[in-house]
Amino acid sequence: MALAETAGLAPVLAFALVGALGVGSQWLAWRLRMPSIVLMLLAGLIVGPVLGILNPAEQFGDMLGPVIAIAVAIILFEGGITLNFHTLRDAATGVKRLVVLGAPLGWLASALTLHFVAGLSWATSAVFGGIMIVTGPTVIAPLLRQAKLQKRPAALLQWEAIVNDPVGALAAVLAFQVVMVLETASSAGGAAQELAIGIAVATLLGIAGGWGIARAFRLAYVPEYMKVPVLFVVLLAVFALADFVLHESGLLAVTIMGIWIANAHLPSYTELRRFKEQATVLLVSGVFILLAANMSWAALRSLDMTALLFVLAVILIARPLPVLIALAFSDVPWRERLLVAFTGPRGVVLVAVAGLFGERLVEIGITDAASIAPLAFALVAATVVLHGFTLTPLARLLGLTASASPGVIILGGSRWSVALAEALKKMDLQVIIADPNHAHLRSARDAGVQTYFGDILSKEAEERLDLVAYDKIICATDNDAYNTLVATDLAPEFGRENVFQLKRVRESSARHALPATLGGQAIGGDKTYFEANALISDGWEFRVTGLSEEFTLEQWRVKNPEAIPIAELEKGGEPRFLRPDSAPRNTTDVELLSLSPPKPVQRDS
Repeated sequence: MALAETAGLAPVLAFALVGALGVGSQWLAWRLRMPSIVLMLLAGLIVGPVLGILNPAEQFGDMLGPVIAIAVAIILFEGGITLNFHTLRDAATGVKRLVVLGAPLGWLASALTLHFVAGLSWATSAVFGGIMIVTGPTVIAPLLRQAKLQKRPAALLQWEAIVNDPVGALAAVLAFQVVMVLETASSAGGAAQELAIGIAVATLLGIAGGWGIARAFRLAYVPEYMKVPVLFVVLLAVFALADFVLHESGLLAVTIMGIWIANAHLPSYTELRRFKEQATVLLVSGVFILLAANMSWAALRSLDMTALLFVLAVILIARPLPVLIALAFSDVPWRERLLVAFTGPRGVVLVAVAGLFGERLVEIGITDAASIAPLAFALVAATVVLHGFTLTPLARLLGLTASASPGVIILGGSRWSVALAEALKKMDLQVIIADPNHAHLRSARDAGVQTYFGDILSKEAEERLDLVAYDKIICATDNDAYNTLVATDLAPEFGRENVFQLKRVRESSARHALPATLGGQAIGGDKTYFEANALISDGWEFRVTGLSEEFTLEQWRVKNPEAIPIAELEKGGEPRFLRPDSAPRNTTDVELLSLSPPKPVQRDS
């Protein structure tokens, strides 16, 4: 008997299985350095139509639709909360063109492709075409890190995905409202009136919810520990009220609410967005597993030659043409235009929203909308796999790749930092030294090291620095408190295992000891800023040594007993910085970076 058919605990087991498969797929994808959506697709199809272990329609019954609708609402709210108008206003001309011109043209091209190639009705094509312009920020980010693109093409793809995420969802929601009202209203006048009232109410509720949250949080009407729960309750209330006035207009309301909060300049905005991102990871994986498992063999068998032609038309025409038109006569070089035009991976938001709207359109009598879900799965799977394997070779062919390995940001322009940066450059790693004191960067500039003058936590640094090209940061200023602040703030962005700082001067004192949640990992042989720079003054230097079968790690230790291992880099891999309590791996074909004492002076006999 299938697991999903057991009585009693079956719904609980099914719910746990969805969570385990979703989060497990994302973790495995992180370990394997591949897009998580591919593994979630395979997992959902295997436990669903292939093995019959999970049947969401039977397991969750009437609750499946509302659960998916609420999850999609939260996903769209998270998309809206990332849309900051200031960021868009300061973005490059190329990004503005991709949003202002590319999004409407992409909607039109996608709708035409759906109608003339896939054979869907205009109503279905208009709704599905809107959400098809979403390229998926959760998919494009890992691909950009893997491809190591140069700054401008990476920014174009990244910001297009971020901004078009809520824009595409909004387009699909508006198209759905029009189609639903036209199909259900008794007259054209009644349809227009119902649509206008529904959109107006949804817009007002979204603005009211966002304004109310912003005002309550800014005036401290809500304690810090209750901000996230209150946000969720207001979000659900706005969604439910708007949906009550006009079916599915709740998605429009929560998207507008998210956009309002994103532009309210709240002090706690970063924490709210970070929690929303974490919640969205859980919801996205759960929704995707549910939708994949709920696919039937009949729907999968419908993916015939027409579906293949549809996917090819999207990849070769519906995506490139609007992008090339939008970027025409701009300052974006033609090579970057080609890369952006032929890079458009779709993500989980497309599948989630398309699956939900497909069911709703079928309910009101548009039968061909049943094809939306399988076509969405086919498009997502094809584009993610295709671009996952072709983005790096295409970028290399066009000469748009950055360094061979992700770079390192060093905070502080001391002699120790400059010496470390020069050694990392010898290992062919991209490195930049940042310091808010312009005078501290003089030695770095003289050494030919790339520098950034300013606060690494500033808004300008976020917009000007190509953070996609860096995956590690070393905090090494003379201010221990500032090092700890930066390491703590950027740890969620880079991953705590990739954030380091020099030992704090008073770290051994119980009175000044900090919790493990603050600061970065130790580096530099457990030396403080002053101790590390004193070694450089005494003649110590960073050296890069190649280890091989002829010269092993043990032989290196014998010849360098006082040397402090700092990092190791395997051929074709990424640098691994060593904590004081960790040791280099005893492998061959690796470069070992160490801080070594001065070589003894050879005296003439």
